Amino acid sequence: MHGVFIHTRNLKKSAAWYSWLLGLPFREEDVQSPVYNLPTKEGSYLTIDDHCNDPSYQFEPIKTPVFNFCSNDLKRTYEDLKEQQVPIVREIEQHGDFGWFNIEDPDGHVVMVCGDIR
Repeated sequence: MHGVFIHTRNLKKSAAWYSWLLGLPFREEDVQSPVYNLPTKEGSYLTIDDHCNDPSYQFEPIKTPVFNFCSNDLKRTYEDLKEQQVPIVREIEQHGDFGWFNIEDPDGHVVMVCGDIR
């Protein structure tokens, strides 16, 4: 997979939020419509797109996860996100020593967080 697109209504707000979530550097002055590419170090690209050049585009939040982020300590990540008041829309589910839960981004997209449960 080359990259993931996240569609947004507010490019700067989403770029700041995903940068915070992933612990990536963020400078608001680097955000230029229509897209912002998060500075990932390896793996797939993560691009946020505001569709400002597409007048026919109609934004709709995605309510089932189409991608996920990984955590080395899922319970700690869950507690950290809950403490930061990130909306948790599905509680931790566990299968053996692996689990997942879902959060909601500022646009209402549901994102899955997976990982090891200690």
